[in-house]
Amino acid sequence: MLAQQSDFAKKMLDYRGLAKLKSTYVDALPELLNKKTKKIHTSFNQTITQTGRLSSSYPNLQNIPIRTEEGRKIREAFIPEQTSGFLVSADYSQIELRILAHLSEDRTLLDAFKKNMDIHSYTASLVYDVAINDVTPQMRYSAKAINFGIVYGMGAFKLSKEIGVNVATADTFIKNYFKRYPSVKTYLDRCIEEAKKNGYVKTMMNRIRYIPEINSPNFRMRGFAERIAVNTPLQGAAADMIKIAMNNIHEKLKAFKSKMVLQVHDELVFDVHCNELEKIIPIIKHEMENVVSLKVPITVNIKKGKNWMYMEDIEQ
Repeated sequence: MLAQQSDFAKKMLDYRGLAKLKSTYVDALPELLNKKTKKIHTSFNQTITQTGRLSSSYPNLQNIPIRTEEGRKIREAFIPEQTSGFLVSADYSQIELRILAHLSEDRTLLDAFKKNMDIHSYTASLVYDVAINDVTPQMRYSAKAINFGIVYGMGAFKLSKEIGVNVATADTFIKNYFKRYPSVKTYLDRCIEEAKKNGYVKTMMNRIRYIPEINSPNFRMRGFAERIAVNTPLQGAAADMIKIAMNNIHEKLKAFKSKMVLQVHDELVFDVHCNELEKIIPIIKHEMENVVSLKVPITVNIKKGKNWMYMEDIEQ
């Protein structure tokens, strides 16, 4: 990459990134304030994404930056309605991997989640054949990439780009992964075979997604369809779960001043009244963690803060 060799190229990329933040958020969001409420109101769409996830538009508040330090500063502008109140974030922990463990019934993966282990470090210890205490940050990073990549049908070529190794090494990594989690491989193959047979796949809640390209003679189109067949039962189930949780929480919050204000995929954001915090947190946690019964625990990470950037974990 040129930016790694040239300071000028790096500064050009930095400038482009900052200019995009300024035009997309700093300049644009204030113009979208509702004149009556003095707030920003997004629109949530139920039928845009084929995975079943809600999408946000005008503006897209699910796309507020989080990966860079400069981008995260945009989140500081999102604050509770009352100065004495809190923003509360409730985020499903590795929900798609937990659904994968549930559906594949892989004993090793199930056991790891039941023991509340760091799943990425655990996977790294298995794949690299080292003790979990000997897992390095780079090993964990690679394992995390494959853990989530499996959910999206990632192949060796893409994984090699993701973790910075050659394709042969990435291919070996994937083979070692499936060797350690054999029932995951069996489950993913079954998803593809059932899609080829039926022309569709289902989520746990029996929501159907048709995949007509699954039997296409075009290998690129067929490969894309196979990745959809693998991903949809997992991401689709997560989408179904959080929608049910949202409905249940909404009913429980009718007795309070606090409100659910935003959904960002596996995360819900609440504007919580100052003296309702201790009552609201258990409701959120209970409804999100008990929306369905899985063969592994469902866990939710909850944070609070005076804005959406600086948030601290809530002990539960």
